[in-house]
Amino acid sequence: MIALLALLQFTIVLDFMIIAPLGALVMPVLRLTPAQFGLVVSAYAFSAGLSGILTAGFADRFDRRKLLLVFYAGFAMGTLLCALASSYPMLLAARLVTGLFAGVVGSVAFAIIADLFSFERRGSVMGIIQTAFGASTVLGVPSGLMLAAHSAWNSPFYLIVALSLIVFVSILAGMQPVSGHLKDRVDRSAWHHLRQTLSNRWYLQGFLTTCLLSIGGFTLVPFMSAFMVNNVGVPVHRLPLVYVLVGACTVIAGPIIGRVSDVVGKYRVFAASCALAIVMVLVYTHLGPTPLRLLIPIMGALQVAVFSRIITSSALVSAVPSPPDRGAYMAIGSSAQQLAGGLAASIAGYVVTQTPGGGVLHYDALGYLVVLTTLISLGLMFTISRRVERA
Repeated sequence: MIALLALLQFTIVLDFMIIAPLGALVMPVLRLTPAQFGLVVSAYAFSAGLSGILTAGFADRFDRRKLLLVFYAGFAMGTLLCALASSYPMLLAARLVTGLFAGVVGSVAFAIIADLFSFERRGSVMGIIQTAFGASTVLGVPSGLMLAAHSAWNSPFYLIVALSLIVFVSILAGMQPVSGHLKDRVDRSAWHHLRQTLSNRWYLQGFLTTCLLSIGGFTLVPFMSAFMVNNVGVPVHRLPLVYVLVGACTVIAGPIIGRVSDVVGKYRVFAASCALAIVMVLVYTHLGPTPLRLLIPIMGALQVAVFSRIITSSALVSAVPSPPDRGAYMAIGSSAQQLAGGLAASIAGYVVTQTPGGGVLHYDALGYLVVLTTLISLGLMFTISRRVERA
């Protein structure tokens, strides 16, 4: 079950990540302007953010396995439309469809994890599931780019569709119904369920914490490659090597972090990862010309710290909602995460400027913003942890 959900998460993350690196191949073939391609990339995130809100009201009214199959099928269909797109309007529509379904798939998967695995084991499970992010960097994106370079720009999407079909059939054949939450469900309308979830002060604190962590995680990303090339001095042809090695660090560290958090305490590991993240963010955003032998350990430590926050916070926040509200809570939380990530990218675009030579200015200011959101999330997560422990 864990391996199956991890592979499902891998396909979702890879579909989200692969479009941006394909820009150099997609833009000339479909004759896209930079503005059009930017909208294609961002359309997925905003569509995914909207879908969570729209589906939250009925997310707890059905067997989670059925809900997962329906929306995962929609995700595969949207990915197939991306592969078949031959113009800008078709590709934009396909990304909107894919995001609309993918935004729900992730939240349903995490609700299933919370339903099936006890809180005491959830850190280990999240550690494995979340390795999908690192695996997509190490395996997915480089493989997809190589396939596109030797075939066609849309070939990675066909590969994702093929993997998705394998996952879909495996879920259909091997996963039992996940319907325990229906026993305690109060018969409420979808609108009433959504309103009750959004008005719960305890849930709102969880959403706010998720938003702050997402802002802290995405703020540095849009200009990370430009900063490494123009400020740190990494040759462009060395960037794939940097991303692969850093991604490998997260793949190795993920299961270990999850297991340790179950043993010593999830909040303790979360607090330690926040402390490490603060230090490494301040170091990284103030770098000048740096050799790769120093840059890779710095970026590796930074990514492991951020990754540790994701694993432990996911495990802690999963214990916030009661089982009858878990689907709605996860759906809204997923939307909040997507929208906060988009907001973070927009903020970064307004803060950062570039010199005529391409150098990135004010990147350190983004680092200070990440430190601020990390400190606030640390305090919010402390109260969440205390309440979870009491419960």
